[in-house]
Amino acid sequence: MTNHWVDLKNTDYALIIGSNAAENHPASMTWLHKAQDDRGAKIIVVDPRFTRTASQADLYAPIRSGTDIPFFGGLMNYILENELYHKDYVVNFTNAATLINPDFKTPADLDGLFSGFNPEKKSYDRTTWAYQTDKDGNILRDETLQDPNCVFSHLRRQYARYTLDLVSRVTGCPQDQLKAVWDLYAQSGAPEKTGTIMYAMGQTQHTVGTQNVRAMAMVQLLLGNIGRPGGGVNALRGESNVQGSTDMAILAHIIPAYMAVPSAGTHPTFKDYIEKETPKTSYWANKPKFLVSLLKAWWGDHATKDNDFAYAYMPKVESAANHYWIALFEAMHAGKIEGLWVLGQNPAVSGPNARFEGQALAKLKWMVIQEIFATESVRFWQAPGVDPATIQTEVFVLPAADAMEKEGSIATSGRLIQWRPKVAQAPGEAKPDDEILYLVGKKLKELYASDAGPLADPVTYLTWDYGDPYNVELVAREINGFYTADVKDDKGTVTGKQGALLNSFGLLKDDGSTACGNWLYVGYYYPMDDGTGKTVPASKRRGQKDPGGLGIYPYWAYAWPLNRRIIYNRCSADPDGKPWAEDKALIWWDEAQKKWVGYDVPDFAGTKAPTDPGGRDPFIMQTDGKGRLFGPCNEGPFPEHYEPLESPLPNNLFSGVRMNPVVKVWDTDRGQDIGDNVGDASQYPYVATTYRVCEQWQAGGMSRWSDWLVECHPDMFVEMSKELAAEKQIQNGERVKVSSARGLVDAVAIVTARFKPFTIDGKTVHQVGLPWHYGWASPNPQDSANVLTPHVGDGNTTIPEYKAFLVNVEKV
Repeated sequence: MTNHWVDLKNTDYALIIGSNAAENHPASMTWLHKAQDDRGAKIIVVDPRFTRTASQADLYAPIRSGTDIPFFGGLMNYILENELYHKDYVVNFTNAATLINPDFKTPADLDGLFSGFNPEKKSYDRTTWAYQTDKDGNILRDETLQDPNCVFSHLRRQYARYTLDLVSRVTGCPQDQLKAVWDLYAQSGAPEKTGTIMYAMGQTQHTVGTQNVRAMAMVQLLLGNIGRPGGGVNALRGESNVQGSTDMAILAHIIPAYMAVPSAGTHPTFKDYIEKETPKTSYWANKPKFLVSLLKAWWGDHATKDNDFAYAYMPKVESAANHYWIALFEAMHAGKIEGLWVLGQNPAVSGPNARFEGQALAKLKWMVIQEIFATESVRFWQAPGVDPATIQTEVFVLPAADAMEKEGSIATSGRLIQWRPKVAQAPGEAKPDDEILYLVGKKLKELYASDAGPLADPVTYLTWDYGDPYNVELVAREINGFYTADVKDDKGTVTGKQGALLNSFGLLKDDGSTACGNWLYVGYYYPMDDGTGKTVPASKRRGQKDPGGLGIYPYWAYAWPLNRRIIYNRCSADPDGKPWAEDKALIWWDEAQKKWVGYDVPDFAGTKAPTDPGGRDPFIMQTDGKGRLFGPCNEGPFPEHYEPLESPLPNNLFSGVRMNPVVKVWDTDRGQDIGDNVGDASQYPYVATTYRVCEQWQAGGMSRWSDWLVECHPDMFVEMSKELAAEKQIQNGERVKVSSARGLVDAVAIVTARFKPFTIDGKTVHQVGLPWHYGWASPNPQDSANVLTPHVGDGNTTIPEYKAFLVNVEKV
């Protein structure tokens, strides 16, 4: 999240899309209701289904799953055509005025493709996507926004095609409802107003998921809603520490704090990494300090300048794309991966094409799983229809502690890092996940010490001393960062004492004198005032003072980076440094003091005046300091609509390119009963999506064992419209079979007005929805919705397309 939960009370307009916040993130609704009561804020919900969140909305609009880009493209066209964008913000704070290579072409010119596409490689040469520069390398801009090669002109041309009529034909949303939503949310572009967009997996779990999020960011930049109270693009995470897990590099393409994972081809040496990953401008120019400090945290005294700070010890990948979910399970299925270590997951339920992925698990030689219950993944070899005698996988189960049975820090959606105490004792031999990994690591180091073998140094010299017994606060100290040696200023005065914790990432060095496990987290464990005069590690603070009354609460825990509660907050003031609106004054330029002041920590150079070079460049992590309306992704620099892999339409009504052209479509064992099969509308005529319910949790491993929760939602079900039920002669509560090209599930039919038929390009299209929590290993065995979902993912992250696929529904 760019902003934080409590800041939602400052919004004037909330657009919720791809999220059922009232059911799955009820805390957010508390603050939206306060905004409604105190400010007269309007809530808009866009969703294929009339959800519990929609019941709280001032305006609701249904769209077919997989058509978010048409919705946002039409919204952008509406904003531009009616000049509802925040002009001063757009001109000064975004790259709208930036000139692009004259050879650049958009899908408006090339029938669905951008310039540079290579059909054989299914990728783009981005040469024509470059900014124009002068002979000295300075980026060229036209702040009148009239040059045909400026980003703003390209944006207009790209989305002029996204007309009200065409968007309605593709999404299935009636024109009057689309226009009402667009008109209402566009009002947030007034300088004194702000609007927030809230989303969840309903936006990301598509073959165009990354571009869905890009589209939201572009809308917010056009309306001036980034970096301001009540604004932002705010992701509603599915777990309390999803933000923290990505910060700490659970994703395959990064190392901690969003630095690129070293690649064998691109970064074989430390010098290569520094030269290729460090821009000359933007705050990323400090990347050498961040990387060296990380290497010092990992290998301590064995990371020296003479050995490039042990950079050679870091694993180098061939391609990060080979290490994401679908690719990993395809590799297991092919026998290329022999072992798997699972923690915090129930992949036998949560993965797409679940029967295929079950086969993949059966082809492993061994699997270690840390769990609190005997889930489907723990017992995959006992799945219905599986003969355990045919399974070669040796399974090791390590009993794990629940979240409430361990202490440590979590980072929530708003980047708020909070220390949680242990409140219960884990049963029997169960241990916290981190302690299990620590003990395994210690044993590995013992084994390497007794019989080193090849490539032993990365393990032998790894810093791995977190106490005996294990002490998680020693891990926190390493993540926070500390001095590895006394640091002196030019006069010889010691300014940093060896072992002392750091309180700012501005203190990190590239000479080995600092160690830090995550540069964004510097300060989170540093002792700080909690607002009452009491000093505690920052993430343990619970101070409730709120200077300014904006819900910033700077003494409650710690928000990365540097306790900034709203990032890019230079945007909360106009180009001259004055608040856009007094009731949303966050930070502002104080000419007398020659610095930025206010209620939040400036996400900007504190003494850089608005009139200084770069004083109007608030996006400090970008090389030009501007918010990116034009921002290259694998599919192109602007979001463009492509149909899902499985679509009720034979063609893409926006162009001749039906599906995202850069997406890999897997075809292992296609045509067999279990394989990467793909269906079409002739066999599977109904659009399907998956979602959550409040009464169950994730893949069910923690909730399906509770009698009370099972009583609330005992059975796998499929929601369908009254019209579809009548067509299929299905009664509410009857058992039905839901099938896709991948498999079949048994479910209870819930016949409801929450779904309505769509009219797509003049034809009636039905949509159904299924919860994904269920599985066969719980006391009340049920089928899993992910038996139905396809093995295809987003064009950038490869996140599976759980939210738009085709099924058939028949009475049992």
